[in-house]
Amino acid sequence: MSPVRTKFAALLALSLASPLAAAAPEVSEARLRADVERLVSFGTRHTMSVQDDPKRGIGAARRWAEAEFRKASTACGNCLEIALPERMVTAERVPVPTRLVNVVAIQRGTERPSEVVIIQAHIDSRASDVMNATIDAPGANDDASGTTLVLEAARVLSQRTFPTTVVYAALSGEEQGLLGGRLLADYAKEQGWTVKAVLNNDIVGNSRGSDGLIDDGNVRVFSEGPRADGDDRLRAQARRFGGENDSPSRNLSRYINDVASTVPTGLNVRQVWRADRMGRGGDQLPFQEAGVPAIRFSVAVEDYDHQHQDLRTENGTVYGDTIDEMDFPYLARVTRLNIAVADRLARAPLPPVTSAEAAVQTFTTVKWQPAAGAVAYRVWRRRTDVRDWGEPVRIDDPAATSLKLDGVRGDDWLFGVSAIGADGTESPVSSAVPGGAFLPRAG
Repeated sequence: MSPVRTKFAALLALSLASPLAAAAPEVSEARLRADVERLVSFGTRHTMSVQDDPKRGIGAARRWAEAEFRKASTACGNCLEIALPERMVTAERVPVPTRLVNVVAIQRGTERPSEVVIIQAHIDSRASDVMNATIDAPGANDDASGTTLVLEAARVLSQRTFPTTVVYAALSGEEQGLLGGRLLADYAKEQGWTVKAVLNNDIVGNSRGSDGLIDDGNVRVFSEGPRADGDDRLRAQARRFGGENDSPSRNLSRYINDVASTVPTGLNVRQVWRADRMGRGGDQLPFQEAGVPAIRFSVAVEDYDHQHQDLRTENGTVYGDTIDEMDFPYLARVTRLNIAVADRLARAPLPPVTSAEAAVQTFTTVKWQPAAGAVAYRVWRRRTDVRDWGEPVRIDDPAATSLKLDGVRGDDWLFGVSAIGADGTESPVSSAVPGGAFLPRAG
């Protein structure tokens, strides 16, 4: 690690030490295993499976998840509000009208409740034929692993209080076309939430690939480059001013990498700079399309023999997404990282809206709008051909809205600003480029 990154890591560790020190031992590997076993026990959780059977199908699984959120709420003095957004859907993979329901637990912030961090995963499962709603589809890793992570995060984080809101969501309909992600993105807009980050967890519970490769020390974080909600005008501005690698989702990925370097979760972040895996998708994509910063956590190596497969044995190879193929110590580490990131994001101010004036001059003026809850700011810069932000300049005046950088020629640099809260917790960097703000383009 470079001296600059080492110094930044030390600053992050100082700001994170108090609220996050207790996070790791609170995560229960035994609870994660028990929750995956329970979800697998429903036989199939296909979106078009039976909804009124008490023991089998998507309806039973949803009701169980809701009950678990309610237990967590009871343990924190009813601090969670349970919502069940729903709609009737038809789609390419849903040929008959089907009731789609998400299970959502809302932990309201004490100061700025409209600022929201979402931890989510999809509860539905599938087998080889995505349209087969009756065959067993245990979906242990895809995505009971993510759903149990969300439940565990709710149990842990609901014992704390935050100035902003944390939302925990089990989504339906992912395998049928990201339907639950789109429903939650619409619900967030209807609620008037400013969603500063979506942490989507999809396939987060194995460490051995289908080729035998084992990697239990890394987790992949996928983030979009150019904004999905961009238009021709934004693309033209980006050609003139840069920012192809500075979307809010990309800076959220950088932020998660920084947190992972300071919190002892036992995991390194491997940033993958594409919206999702090649030719595939997840429930972070509808949020990106709505202009919301969103990333996907996924395992370092996927096991394709135990994902989207009927339960069977062919030519000596066992297929099917079963619990025996999972690595629960690894899942616990990914859970701890999610908790660490969400804790910090929920305490931090919203990243400020930022701009830079540097064209045809030998200095740069970085400007930003005040961020609610900020007591200080850091102004960052990095060369256009490097991954990470460099040495920041700290501004301890909460009323400050600009900084002149003498002798800094803007052609060679990218700029950004982060906001620091009263407890020292810092926001992600908001890049001073077209489309760099952590807000939908319409905002």
